[in-house]
Amino acid sequence: MTRPSTPSLAGFRVGLTNDRRSQEYIDAFERRGAEVLHAPTIRTGTGDDPAVVAETRAVLAARPDILLASTGYGMRRWLELSDEEGLLEPLLSTLAATRILVRGPKARGAVRAVGLEDQGTGEHETMTSLVDRVLQHDVRDAVVVVQHAGYLDEEATGRLRRAGATVLAVSPYRWRHHEDVAAVLRLVEAVCARTVDALTFTSAPAVEAFFAVAARHGLVETLHEALRGDVVTACVGPVTAAPLQEAGVDPLVPERYRTGALIKLLCEHLVEARVVHARTAEGAVELRGRHVSVDGTGATLTPNQVALFRVLLEAQGRTLSQVELGQALPSPLDAHAVEMAVSRVRRALPAPGLIRTVRKRGYRVPVL
Repeated sequence: MTRPSTPSLAGFRVGLTNDRRSQEYIDAFERRGAEVLHAPTIRTGTGDDPAVVAETRAVLAARPDILLASTGYGMRRWLELSDEEGLLEPLLSTLAATRILVRGPKARGAVRAVGLEDQGTGEHETMTSLVDRVLQHDVRDAVVVVQHAGYLDEEATGRLRRAGATVLAVSPYRWRHHEDVAAVLRLVEAVCARTVDALTFTSAPAVEAFFAVAARHGLVETLHEALRGDVVTACVGPVTAAPLQEAGVDPLVPERYRTGALIKLLCEHLVEARVVHARTAEGAVELRGRHVSVDGTGATLTPNQVALFRVLLEAQGRTLSQVELGQALPSPLDAHAVEMAVSRVRRALPAPGLIRTVRKRGYRVPVL
């Protein structure tokens, strides 16, 4: 009888920060065997309905030349609210005479679902690239409607206004800080302690809110250090990645800015970069996240134990001195602390003989 294969993310812990579509992410990672820590940093709320109605009436009165549609959710929300207020028919008539540019396929789908046609998108699926495309032509005296994605994009609207356009904003929904700050702090602390392997973000405001919680508790530098090192970050697109890159973090970003592509990319990265296999004198070893197995017998290690064992395993049989081993760890240890740490790892392993002492030289794993 064949033994069932190990789920690809068994042994890994993944932190999620998104509110919208969070269950889709949770289900996807848990199906692959990961443990999920979910702490949404912002919540998607509907816009102020009277304000959106007023914005819609302003659009109807202005008869705009250009519409920049940012998100599918925002467009649907705007059209639904217009329908409730009896404004859908005049709005569709107005937009039919407008040059519509979309940020990506979801916005395009919402536009086309009501019988409208768009005239393309920017080079990248960002509001910046949409504005770049608009500014290829003279926009002086043009009326441009910008459907915002959860927050006012002052940079985009500012560029249009400086070029001479009249800009009308429509904000069908807003992002607000999530009320469960304690859960966010727990996730921040888990990242700082490196007890999660990966962290995902789906919007730039979510990154900024996560950093803000860390800063309020004096943890932002420790957080940045963890994200630059042991904890992998993954973002749905380049706009989301920007605040991380400004902090010196290099996140994973899929070529296609989609939920499925993000999940696939992160799973592939963890399996390819964070799973270690080795043939040793004690048997076949697999280190997968916090889980280590020797010839199929498994054990779960602490984050510090994983870090130490990984360094020894990746040395491919080479002997590491106490100084080398201590300096290779995320939090450097002195010689005595290394000796104590090695002793604890030995006791935790399914085969204690995996870590061998080389007299007066250090420690090694007997890789064949």
